[in-house]
Amino acid sequence: MQAQHQSSSNPKATTSPAEGMQAARHLMAIRIVGTALFDYQVRKTLDARIRLESVTTMAQLQGDLTAHEAALVSQLLATSTSTGSCQ
Repeated sequence: MQAQHQSSSNPKATTSPAEGMQAARHLMAIRIVGTALFDYQVRKTLDARIRLESVTTMAQLQGDLTAHEAALVSQLLATSTSTGSCQ
């Protein structure tokens, strides 16, 4: 029994190296901000809040985080401020 490999001259979807790098940077930014958000949600300290604000702002300024994603973090921070949870 032989396996048959079909090949075609039809164009195939490709991702340019620049797009791949941008996607990787975005995922890394999500990971860093997510970790800071988790830390803030668990610890509720001023240091954790400052770190979360800093990494979110930096990622957004560098274009690695969308405005919508940054707005979600801001909403969470506003909610926690109104409940007075930061020590």
